[in-house]
Formats: sequence, C-alpha cells, structure tokens
Amino acid sequence: MLLGFKTELKLNNKQLTQILKHCGVSRHAWNWGLALTKQILDHNKVNPNDKIKFPTGITLHKWLVALVKPENPWYYECSKSTPQEALRNLAKAWSDAFKKNKKPPRFKKKGKSDRFTLEGTCKVIDSFTIQVPKIGKLKTYERLPQPEKIKSVTISRQAQRWFISFRIDLKEIESNSYNSVVGVDLGVKQLATLSTGEVFIGAKSYRKGSNKLSRLQWLNRNKVIGSSNWRKAQNRIARLHKKIADIRKDTLHKLTSYLAKNHGHIVIENLNVSGMMANHKLAAAIADMGFYEFSRQLEYKCKFYGAKLTIVDRWFPSSKTCSKCGYKKEKLSLSERTFTCENCNFQIDRDLNAAINLMNAVR
Repeated sequence: MLLGFKTELKLNNKQLTQILKHCGVSRHAWNWGLALTKQILDHNKVNPNDKIKFPTGITLHKWLVALVKPENPWYYECSKSTPQEALRNLAKAWSDAFKKNKKPPRFKKKGKSDRFTLEGTCKVIDSFTIQVPKIGKLKTYERLPQPEKIKSVTISRQAQRWFISFRIDLKEIESNSYNSVVGVDLGVKQLATLSTGEVFIGAKSYRKGSNKLSRLQWLNRNKVIGSSNWRKAQNRIARLHKKIADIRKDTLHKLTSYLAKNHGHIVIENLNVSGMMANHKLAAAIADMGFYEFSRQLEYKCKFYGAKLTIVDRWFPSSKTCSKCGYKKEKLSLSERTFTCENCNFQIDRDLNAAINLMNAVR
C-alpha cells in the first residue's frame, strides 16, 4: 500500500537558491503551457471547422523543448523533470476541468503555492539525509523511513518553510484482532460521538485563533504591497494559518488512528459537506472540524490496519430514528440536543442516538 510521507527540510543558502530556481522553472512552464492551451481553446471556439487538437502533457513538453528552452538557457540549470511534471499536472488540471470536476487552471504567481516535482535517482542516504536529482543531498529535521525505491519527490513551501514529500510502500495488515462494530456520528459541538458512548472534542483551532488572525490582518491593511513590512506581515499570517491547520490535522490523525486500530468495523455517514457549508451560520464551524479530511484519513487507515469501513447513505435518518424502538420522527430541529421518543418516551443524547443507529444499520 502506497502512503505519503512529508517532512520539513533543513536548507542552507545554496540549496535554497537552487530550490527557488526550480520553483521558477516549474511556474514558467505552467504559465507558458496555460497561455498556449487557452489560445488553442479560443481558436477552436472561433473556428469550429478548423479545430486544433488539444495537446497532451507529452506534446506540451515537446513544444517547450523546441520553442522555450533555446530562448531561456536558465532552464538547463534545473532538472529536466521539473517543467515536464508541471505540464503533466497542467494537462490533468484541464482534464478535470473538462469533466466538470474542478475549475479551470489559473496562472501561478511568484511566492504563492511554490512547489515542484523531481524524478530520477532519489534515495535515502541515512536517517536524516535524502539525495535528489540536480540539488543533491538535503537534510531533514525528522527521521526518514527507509523505502526500497523512491520514484519521485515533491518539494513545496508553506509559511516560508520547505517540505519534501514522497510515497512509501508499506505492507497492509490483513485484519486486526477486533470484531467490534462502532458507529461514529460527526458533529459541530463535538467532533465525534461513538456508539460506545465515547465523545471526542474537536480542536476548534480556527475558532481559537480567529481573534489573533483578525488582528494580524487588520494591522496589515494599510501596508504597501511588496514592501518589507508587508512581506513580514504576510509571513506572520501564513504561519498562523499553518498552525491552525496543523492543530486540526493532528486532532483528526489521532482520532482516525484510534478508530482504525481498535475497532474491526466502523460505520460513518456520507455527509454532504459542500451542502452543509452553504449554511453561512455554521460554515465556519463545519470547516473548523474538517469532516472531509476525517473521511479521507479514515478510509486509507482502515485499509492499512485491516478494519472494515461502511459509509451509510446520507439520507439515512440516523438522528430522527429512536435507537430503542425504531420510531421515526418527522422533524428534528438542530436546537434539540436531547432525543425524546414520542412512542416509548426514551430519552438519549442526540449524537449518541445517531451513532447507535449507524451501528445498528449494518447489523
């Protein structure tokens, strides 16, 4: 099973300069390819009888080698795989846009979402050193795994910190030793309520850091864009955003690992997260919990630890149904935190009732 590994790099000035050059080459290739493909789409729209075949990533790279590289010799200072991977990603972005899965790709700007991919001889030298093409040996703060083969690595920047990521092949556990079935109900007040009665409180990192974030953005309102003080303020805001995201991700990793390691069968609900985000009164709280990330992590961890994951249909009335007698209510407002059955007068916490119903759905 392939799993991603990501860790921070410890760079010197020479290595940082080389990495910034690779980012520039990747960004230039992306923007060149995007401008060219947009011209082709505009031409095909105006001339429906004389259409030009939309190029693939390989075709774009052949054109780049023939047209762009001779006029820009600084391309040869970087790995040849960097512009190739950028154009391959551009072709995939257009493919997703044509299928209506994502929005059309946009031009990239220097300093925003800087990243590039390297292919070739990538290997771990020791516990804290990895060798990549063109740049050479890079040090890390965290101990590295020892994979047999690394096909490619991606280097990216977040809040002025550089990270390297690659895939490692790990053996799946055939099945864990637990046979218990557990229902998990996600919520805004509590991150997760299990059918066993356990309750996990969400980190709510955005809510806790929103006042500091607002103040930093308010202090940055009148600074001249591009000035030294503006860059310093942008870095402080970026660091705070990363801290908020890291706290949320850490909470989700601990919860999903606990569920996958200690239960044989996990039942969750297929939540319509994008539809829930349309409620502007709850959008910030829902985003702060990270429901989609929870489902994504739980899916691959269940596969890795040998647990079974069942995703119940989103229309399943887990909250409206009595977990004792099966009576279904017609309406249940969000303000009702205690479920009271009109048929048997059974009272139970709303989230616990939903979790028990999810558990019973597979029995």
